Amino acid sequence: MLIGMNRGWNPNRFLFFDSLFLYLLTVLPGLAAARPDFDARGAEAIARFLNEEISRGEVPGVIVLITAPDRTLCHVACGKMNSAQGVEMRKDAIFRIASMTKALTSTAVMMLVEEKKLALEDELSKYLPAFRSPQVIRRLDLTAETWETRPATQPITIRQLLTHTSGIGYSWSDPGLAMIARRTKRTGEIDLPLLHEPGEKWTYGAGTNVLGNVVEKISGQPLDQFMENRIFRPLEMKDTAWTVPDTRRDRVVTLHQKRAGRLEEIPNPENISAQVRGDGRLFSTADDYSHFLQMILGRGQRGGVRLLQPATVAGMSRNQTGPIRVRLQPTANADYSQPFPLGVGEDVWGLGFQLASPSRPEPAMRRPGSMSWAGINNTYFWIDPREQIGVIVLMQFLPFYDQAALRVLRGVESLVYRHLRRK
Repeated sequence: MLIGMNRGWNPNRFLFFDSLFLYLLTVLPGLAAARPDFDARGAEAIARFLNEEISRGEVPGVIVLITAPDRTLCHVACGKMNSAQGVEMRKDAIFRIASMTKALTSTAVMMLVEEKKLALEDELSKYLPAFRSPQVIRRLDLTAETWETRPATQPITIRQLLTHTSGIGYSWSDPGLAMIARRTKRTGEIDLPLLHEPGEKWTYGAGTNVLGNVVEKISGQPLDQFMENRIFRPLEMKDTAWTVPDTRRDRVVTLHQKRAGRLEEIPNPENISAQVRGDGRLFSTADDYSHFLQMILGRGQRGGVRLLQPATVAGMSRNQTGPIRVRLQPTANADYSQPFPLGVGEDVWGLGFQLASPSRPEPAMRRPGSMSWAGINNTYFWIDPREQIGVIVLMQFLPFYDQAALRVLRGVESLVYRHLRRK
């Protein structure tokens, strides 16, 4: 099998029925019903709800797309994509999808796993020797701005990078790492210490950026070239890249920053491009990203194109952290992000996705086993294998997890399941 046990995870203590339940929901989606459908009244209800939220002045514009494995069920665009110029939101608008990039990079890694070019239990230092002796924070005093580190007792593995259990964090999220980065003037993942022992806890961080470096090392190609050739082009993601051509510049949504409850628009620069990273900074559209969700819903295949084997997708959508649950992540900059995510203390992690726990079912909301993640500019997606749908909700403002953004996300989610039908 491709999917083994997590380092430090005792299988005798594995929550068997929890894992089995998630497995059945993700691997056997046919248990739910036949083809999904979404009625016209549902699209009207979503548009009405979005316009009401936009009228509050807290959200500039939103796109919602609902997809089945083989077709788009609903695509709604509301509000402005450029407030200063009064440009209405377009369905083909290009967004900074940020950490929604992580699921794509995780897919690239799993393609290499299928090709037996690396294994989930491989030590990271096998490919990137700089991680051979990582340091872990042993003591930290934010008031005195002092810290001590010690060598990690366990190596970082590929699996831990995919599940965010490596100990690698983000300095924008963790106040301790923010302080260390400021005091040392070091910001790279190699230069900052781990927040805990590899495999010990769930901590959101830049591990997927490191995985992008692994993809480059193994493939011998720059990450953007690998992704274009192996994922974007096969899935017809024609507007997805780290650079937006000048001919498409007018389709890029402007970013807003909320300060003291007011939105301030940041004009797009003349040159719209970003550093190529495995953990973020991609530009994409709702339609493009829906092609990726269709591939996952199709258990590795979209149309006549197969990227992954069904068993691999099943492993990606199965609990890979055992008893380790998602923890609340703090913030070191409240203008950039609020504490996150939803599902704290209940949800687990697969290979590249957060998995909704069976212990917290909610009426008219995403089903247990749903796979999800988000991007820092309040872009969100989830994949519901049980209902055979994927949903994308794109906004473009900071801070992440702002209450207005969450209100939009949860409101859309409720309307999706209220109007979901079966043919």
